[in-house]
Amino acid sequence: MTATQTSGEAFEYKPVALDERITSDGSSRWPVEAGRYRLVVARACPWANRSVIVRRLLGLEPVLSIGLAGPLHDERSWRFHLDPDNRDPVLGIEYLGEAYRKADPGFDAGITVPAVVEIATGKVVTNGFQQLTLDFSTQWTAFHRDGAPDLYPVEHRAEIDEINQAVYEDVNIGVYKCGFTNSQDAYAQAYRALFARLDVLSERLEARRFLVGDTITEADIRLWVTLVRFDAVYHGHFKCNRQKLTEMPVLWAYARDLFQTPGFGDTIDFEQIKQHYYGVHTDINPTRVVPLGPDVRNWLTPHGREALGGRPFGDGTPPGPPPEGERVPAIS
Repeated sequence: MTATQTSGEAFEYKPVALDERITSDGSSRWPVEAGRYRLVVARACPWANRSVIVRRLLGLEPVLSIGLAGPLHDERSWRFHLDPDNRDPVLGIEYLGEAYRKADPGFDAGITVPAVVEIATGKVVTNGFQQLTLDFSTQWTAFHRDGAPDLYPVEHRAEIDEINQAVYEDVNIGVYKCGFTNSQDAYAQAYRALFARLDVLSERLEARRFLVGDTITEADIRLWVTLVRFDAVYHGHFKCNRQKLTEMPVLWAYARDLFQTPGFGDTIDFEQIKQHYYGVHTDINPTRVVPLGPDVRNWLTPHGREALGGRPFGDGTPPGPPPEGERVPAIS
């Protein structure tokens, strides 16, 4: 996605520019195929984070490789500055923008993660982050691991879609509306919508372990990737400061429950998250000084949410540990 200002005041997102789908039913020109594509993400980005979580929970690692852009980028786009020679070892590129321009030589829209790249051609196939994880659940079923959970169950899709839309507008991009606007009125409107939605979600989750049904679904993943970044960046950096997450008891316990669930907390690198937001958004933080806090050891404290029942993976099983090259630093 691409961040923009509207009329010099309110913040909004432009839609993604390459939104083709990879399907198993022949409805697109890109078929689901093992080993054909590479998922490019960054640990810092919440939209990329949710694709990493879904890929992991469904067990798609053997068939869909992952490229990890570093937390820092410049006007040329996301960079592979953590890899040897500053290049992705599979695609051979230094900047993700190179793959976008292979798909469209005149590409001048936002260069975003997640992006799926066809390995043989080096071209971006899609950066359609809203549909991507749903397709992982519905189009890549032939490659799901034994015991993969159903993250988008048919009987709950309408409810999941409704929650996702509200969370997207008020929470996922709500924090960005707070952080990037240069209008006091627009900021106040976004701030009030954000915390009103968090209050509604807190009330919903007070007596139920997960947002929809009694298992983890796409709705939980989409909310959680914002919650896990809340105190580290959004509370201070984006002025979302009515309360910290740790001061919202229900949401804090809910977030810790998921953090301690395989496939969630083991995808999070708090240092890379802070390095990105504080080091790249120079209009908000011109000094690029990255805060040392908060102390994240409290993410491992007991949450007590088991008492509400629910089965995180339904009839499925937890994923195994992440592959060697995809592990994040442990909290200590």
